[in-house]
Amino acid sequence: MTAITPAERILIDLGISEPKDIDLDAIAWTRGAAVNYRPMDGCEARIIGTKRKAVISVNSLSMPERRRFSLAHELGHWHHHRGRILFCGKDEVCNFRDDALNPERQADDFASDLILPDFMVGPRVRKMKRPTLSAVRELADEFRVSNTATAVKIACMNRFPMIVVCHGKTRRRWFRRSKMVHNWWFPSDALDRESYAGHMLFDGEAEQNFPRKTPAEAWFNFKGCDRSEVEEQSILLPNDEILTILKLPDEAVA
Repeated sequence: MTAITPAERILIDLGISEPKDIDLDAIAWTRGAAVNYRPMDGCEARIIGTKRKAVISVNSLSMPERRRFSLAHELGHWHHHRGRILFCGKDEVCNFRDDALNPERQADDFASDLILPDFMVGPRVRKMKRPTLSAVRELADEFRVSNTATAVKIACMNRFPMIVVCHGKTRRRWFRRSKMVHNWWFPSDALDRESYAGHMLFDGEAEQNFPRKTPAEAWFNFKGCDRSEVEEQSILLPNDEILTILKLPDEAVA
């Protein structure tokens, strides 16, 4: 049985069992933090607090899903890093490049557990037949979070052999892989222009309505990958980036 995380413990102690009841402003109040939404230049959120009370400012100009994650992220700082003054920029909130010991990653993990708690997400993921963008969007809409955060959470649930990877036009930004997948399934740094994702990012092609099979060597370069196929589906992100869900074959499972 998976251990209950600190963020999930907060929800359970408050009697919250459905996504619609995850009211982050109310949760912040129970943690001694007041929330202020206002325009912020170059900063997604910040928290200033003493030992018991804090004020969290969130950028009101950001998208609703971004504001929601930013607030949960600051509550993560309040839990893990109380006593510091922290300014979280656009590249520090929901940044899946950070390593596990980075304070921003710790705050992101707390945020994910608070707005996409395993005990709520798990039953829904277990009903999924395939990790498609349609399934991701349905879950994201229910929990009022971004497609990116939702896709990463599904990968972390370890139900499917999958990788979620983000590329820019010059290199890979980050990736998350299900624990069941062999370590050598490591996505290439450069995005293959002949992949469906490459055509979307470089040639402006439309998003695919469903996953398409493609040679694994378009995404990986380990010996023997040319004998396998993966299922690929992508969505464009801001700042010339693309997010891809790769469903891997059975031979990828450790």
